[in-house]
Amino acid sequence: MGILDSLKSLAGQAGDAAGTDQAKVAGGFIEALTQHPQGIQGIIDAFNSSGMAEHVSNWASGQNATATPDQIQQGLANTGLIEAVAAKTGVSPQTVQSALTTILPMAIQHFAPNGEAAPQSSMAGMAQGLLSNFL
Repeated sequence: MGILDSLKSLAGQAGDAAGTDQAKVAGGFIEALTQHPQGIQGIIDAFNSSGMAEHVSNWASGQNATATPDQIQQGLANTGLIEAVAAKTGVSPQTVQSALTTILPMAIQHFAPNGEAAPQSSMAGMAQGLLSNFL
């Protein structure tokens, strides 16, 4: 089983176990992230290109900078991640956007410390740490 398979399995188990929309979105987000061509770096690039680099910088450094659902939509526009997570979890895109206001800062901090994507070899442990926040 490869690293991506491990991440998808872990994400699905976490979302199923907790049963809340936020946990479902967290699991669905990790799963969608593993299938996204650029992974976490694609999210960083999308936020940077949409004028939201300060958010990424704050999240990567562990600051509790918040984002609104509209800012999440702006930052992830054209990535297809909101729609992919909604389809995987069975919740609305608006619910995904709302949940990602909490999840995305944590994901950036876990998967892209200092604003650079972590090596793929460390992703499984990092995903487990992130998902444990929602169980």
